[in-house]
Amino acid sequence: MKKNDVEHFLTDFKTKLKIYSIVYRDERGKNLQALADLEITRAKRTEYLNKLKVEDYCSGPNKDRLYPTMPDYWEFGIKVKKKDVYVKISMGNPNDSVICISFHLAEHKLNYKFK
Repeated sequence: MKKNDVEHFLTDFKTKLKIYSIVYRDERGKNLQALADLEITRAKRTEYLNKLKVEDYCSGPNKDRLYPTMPDYWEFGIKVKKKDVYVKISMGNPNDSVICISFHLAEHKLNYKFK
């Protein structure tokens, strides 16, 4: 993966986010727990996604093995209140919202490709 590819993905993701909004997979308990642990609101979480940059990139695009018909997902890592947060996002389906699959405290060391 090249920096330019990640830049294009982030530009497209942020543009689509403004147009179609976002779906958070909060049925996964650790995503909601992260909001409490980090003392941030859902709106603040969206702000963090809008600030993602190439240096936050860890991997992607990756095929979703659990939901093979879904678009590829991308993995990033960010610092929130001095804690590592794992972020897994997808462009979602055409003409529909982007998806935040994961936004929780990192469970493993994050491997940044461009830092």
